[in-house]
Amino acid sequence: MINFRPIARVVAILLAIVGVMMWTGIPFSLYYGESVWPLLLAGLGSLAAGGLLFLVKNPKGIPIRKREGYLIVVLSWAAMVLSGMVPYLLSGVVSTFPDALFETVSGMTTTGASVLTDIEIQPRGILYWRSLTQWIGGMGIIVLTVAIFPLLGIGGIELFAAEAPGPTSDKLHPRISETAKRLWFIYVGLTVTLFFCLWAAGMSKYESVNHALTTMATGGFSTRNASAAAFSPLIQYILILFMFFAGVNYTVLYLSFKRRFKEVWKSDELKAYLVIVFALTAFFTAKVWYATGGTNLEGAFRDSLFQIVSLITTTGFVTADYTSWATSLTIICFVLLFLGACAGSTSGGIKLIRHLVFLKNSYLEFKRIVHPSAIVPLRVNQEVVPGKIITHVFNFLLLYLLLFIVGSVILATMGLDFNTSLGAMATSLGNVGPGIGGVGPVDNFAWLSPGIKVFLSFVMIIGRLEIYTVLVLFTPFFWRLN
Repeated sequence: MINFRPIARVVAILLAIVGVMMWTGIPFSLYYGESVWPLLLAGLGSLAAGGLLFLVKNPKGIPIRKREGYLIVVLSWAAMVLSGMVPYLLSGVVSTFPDALFETVSGMTTTGASVLTDIEIQPRGILYWRSLTQWIGGMGIIVLTVAIFPLLGIGGIELFAAEAPGPTSDKLHPRISETAKRLWFIYVGLTVTLFFCLWAAGMSKYESVNHALTTMATGGFSTRNASAAAFSPLIQYILILFMFFAGVNYTVLYLSFKRRFKEVWKSDELKAYLVIVFALTAFFTAKVWYATGGTNLEGAFRDSLFQIVSLITTTGFVTADYTSWATSLTIICFVLLFLGACAGSTSGGIKLIRHLVFLKNSYLEFKRIVHPSAIVPLRVNQEVVPGKIITHVFNFLLLYLLLFIVGSVILATMGLDFNTSLGAMATSLGNVGPGIGGVGPVDNFAWLSPGIKVFLSFVMIIGRLEIYTVLVLFTPFFWRLN
């Protein structure tokens, strides 16, 4: 039987954390002469809701099992989204529930799709909260809370598995709370470093804060209507570098900081990440440079590299309209919506490790056909991949493809054209931001109907929690008593 008492306690703590984080935007509102009431009241409401839930008695020593873990993750995200919507509604930045829901879910899931048509006229405090929602969702606020679970007498391994259900199980430390602390130390450290780099490169302090938050979260919300195209080439190169870092498995980043480079280079996923980025950049640069008459090689290289890194890491910043490039490049950009960077990073999408397992196993299948009696193990990172993991990867890929097809059909029946249906579903499920068709890199989602916005909000949450965490709640097996 599911024990809802520890679930209520964890959701209460998360609501309290979100409420306090809202208040960090009040200094920006004061500095720019804006009303502080939206953030102040929303924060108070979140704290009050958390306080009421915290009153639910939770005896120490009650373990969180897998079912409670999945419920905590899903209910926590639902609670954070409902709480995060309030500043938008109170400030009048958006006036309807579907718009507030879409903008908040897009932030929390680090998708970066937006319904705001003129970002630069919005209150600075609210824009900061908008960026902060992505930073919260980037690593997953659940992991942050796991770090303080020992103080509450609650174990957190099930939560970590539910929040990051990818095919790898690398841990920096045998205790999950210590792992969470190390992950957040890296996350915070890189965010602070990026802030100072952007500020030194000429970006204002306010915009440096916002873009540091959304870049390390691979979110893509910007304070400018033109996104990253509004800034200098130097700033764009800095964003490229940190977007790339954000797409690397945090275990690999940790090993790099420890100078354990031999272990770093064992990562087949990292090698694939590097090869894909550099190979596609060379191909895109040549095509874009040729298409522009061969007049600006540096610009062609920078735009190509920026868009490839932005799409593969699912960040979603934009410096150029890739749908206006050659058709072959647009198709590749669409494919990148399904790729994703490394597992264990803040990026969304399928993740490269799953593609590697699929491709390697498919290649080895030819050898098994020729030598049916031979034992041909699949190896990734010089280690044999268990059959259970291979099955999980294949099931995930098939389910992801099925969801994409069904979702695209649903969007088409709701009135979207072919390209927009595919683009909106691909970018929402992969948590990327820009897509193709009517939701391309120079468009936004404001024109979509309220029903489509609500549907895509649900899709974004499914994609952020990598499908199983949400869909398992809709199976009868989950709710059975035994």
